[in-house]
Amino acid sequence: MRYEHENDSPVLHLTDEQCWELLTHSAHGRIATVAAGMIDIVPVNFAVHNGHIFIRTAPGNKLAAMTVNDSIAFEADGVLSDEAWSVVVHGKATVLEHEKEIEEARQSGVTPWVPTLKDAWIRIEVSRISGRHFHLGAQPEVVD
Repeated sequence: MRYEHENDSPVLHLTDEQCWELLTHSAHGRIATVAAGMIDIVPVNFAVHNGHIFIRTAPGNKLAAMTVNDSIAFEADGVLSDEAWSVVVHGKATVLEHEKEIEEARQSGVTPWVPTLKDAWIRIEVSRISGRHFHLGAQPEVVD
């Protein structure tokens, strides 16, 4: 997954295309919601399909929060021995109710990890995406 960093900089700001590529090859992230003045962040399984992020979940706080306030933040990341990446998305969450929408969500291939019934489908429409890639290493020490 090597990305070219200018001047050996440890941080590279990723293009939208690079961000989408990383999300396409990942399956877990976190979604942040706000309801009744409370911010919550929870882990989710997800998949990318047709320029959207799809999540499958069960009824509960996460689903209720997205029903009350559809503005969300979503983050996924990956860490290897010498590199890491992080992608952040801001967008709108829609609880899917129509069979045609749910069929598109099923085509995303999102699969829950926990063997519990998750019959609510969420589509995230991305309004902003950003990401960074990092070369890992020791922090430089300040020398007096």
